[in-house]
Amino acid sequence: MSIKIGLIGKTNTGKTTFFNSATLSSEEISTYPFTTKKSVTGIAHAITLCVHPEFKIQDNPNNSKCVEGWRYIPIELIDLPGLIKGAWKGKGLGNQFLSIAAQSDVLLHVVDASGGIDSTGKISEVGTGDPISDFADIEEELIMWYLKILEGNRDKVSKLIRTGTDISDALTDLYRGIGVTKTHVKETLLATGLEEKDFDDFDTVDSTKFSSYLRKISKPTLIVANKIDVEGADKNFSRLRERYNDSIVIPVSGDSEFSLRRAEQKGLIKYSPGSEQFEIIKSDELNKKQTDALNFIKKGIMGEYMRTGVQFAINVAVFKLLKMNSIYPVANEKNLSDKKGRVLPDLLLLKDGATIKDLAKEIHSDLTKGLLYGKDLRYNLRLPIDYQLRDRDVVSIISAAKK
Repeated sequence: MSIKIGLIGKTNTGKTTFFNSATLSSEEISTYPFTTKKSVTGIAHAITLCVHPEFKIQDNPNNSKCVEGWRYIPIELIDLPGLIKGAWKGKGLGNQFLSIAAQSDVLLHVVDASGGIDSTGKISEVGTGDPISDFADIEEELIMWYLKILEGNRDKVSKLIRTGTDISDALTDLYRGIGVTKTHVKETLLATGLEEKDFDDFDTVDSTKFSSYLRKISKPTLIVANKIDVEGADKNFSRLRERYNDSIVIPVSGDSEFSLRRAEQKGLIKYSPGSEQFEIIKSDELNKKQTDALNFIKKGIMGEYMRTGVQFAINVAVFKLLKMNSIYPVANEKNLSDKKGRVLPDLLLLKDGATIKDLAKEIHSDLTKGLLYGKDLRYNLRLPIDYQLRDRDVVSIISAAKK
């Protein structure tokens, strides 16, 4: 499946720098509110260890790339316009923002950990802003958006229920356009204690509780504490972790990652995205400013936080929040190749719990028609079609209708 990650947050939190460093794009970066006037999409990568060394073979990737034993899986990264209070009512770029956020599978909420913006997202003196309030403001907008969908369609839901539709089906129908599933709705009704309550008796507290929980599970979100390289940001990072202890908070320096990737692109350093170190190759081509910047990143960022955090945030979003597993389907069991002879050509990201049948459907819908079983090529095991795949499984599909 193609994964879409949405970058959300107020203006001037560094979303575009994060986006540029992850995609090596050069979108306009400015302190004007709404520099990002429309969503910008780029290709970033989720990175995981490749299985080819384990099988002692050389791979020939097709849908991803393999660099020094690491697989880079393309994912879509969307930089969304900054939000302001009242966005759910359509203020600012609210409607546009929300409709695009709806397409994202997971959200990275970027806050300025240095406290360098005011409540409206304008640049202010470092330390005067409050990233905790910034996070809460945007979160409230998202919940209000979910609530607006519910409250604006109460009659429709009531009518469906009266004609015999199950409440979870009626509510799923309402939110389907923003990626909500029946499982999400059922879990929300259960968790909020509303599964037995008559929908017509939902009061404002019930509706808000429902909207809040549904937003949380249908758009999993991690907090990117950006500008961690600025003095004083570490204190706000600790406060964010303490206040939002039910969320993952990752310290990030978008600027540092952007500098490293640019330097790597120019051949000045050797660096892999997400790595905990880099090596200067052409020190004679670096000016003093560049040398000082690289030394600061080495000591101040990697020395303190191990990494710049940009790639780490993407990996955590894909593998922890979305619970994706890396699956390698192959056609030829002996050579671990596809029909064109490419070894370990594809890496598919499938949700935890996905089965052999789900994998067959992902490869080609026709494969499911005559599906017999799967084969685990690591252990030479025959797998039933309802076997739940595990991360790093290398599998061939045995089907009477094999493509």
